[in-house]
Amino acid sequence: MESTSNHGGIKLLLAAEHEAQQIVNAARTAKMARLKQAKEEAETEVAEHKDSTEHGFQRKLEETSGDSGANVKRLEQETDAKIEQLKNEASRISRDVVDMLLKHVTTVKN
Repeated sequence: MESTSNHGGIKLLLAAEHEAQQIVNAARTAKMARLKQAKEEAETEVAEHKDSTEHGFQRKLEETSGDSGANVKRLEQETDAKIEQLKNEASRISRDVVDMLLKHVTTVKN
C-alpha cells in the first residue's frame, strides 16, 4: 500500500514539474514577444526622430540658401550700417582719446 501511495506522490510531483515547465516556457515566450515588440517600438521611434531631424535640417537649409543674392545684399547692408555706426562712435570720442593720450604723454612721474 505504501508503494501505491509513493507512486501517486511521484505522479503528483511529475505533474507539478510539468506544470511548472509550462509556466516557465510561457514566461519565456511572453518575454521574447515583449522584447521583440520593444525593439520594433524603438526602431519606429528612432526612424521618426531621424525623419523629424532630417526635415528640420532640410527646412533650415532651404531658409538659409534660398536666394543667396538676397543674403549677400542683406549682409552688405548690415556691414555698411555697422561701419557707419563705428565711424560715428570713433568721431564722437576721438577728441577725448587724444586729450587722454596727451595728458599721459606730457605728465612726468618722479
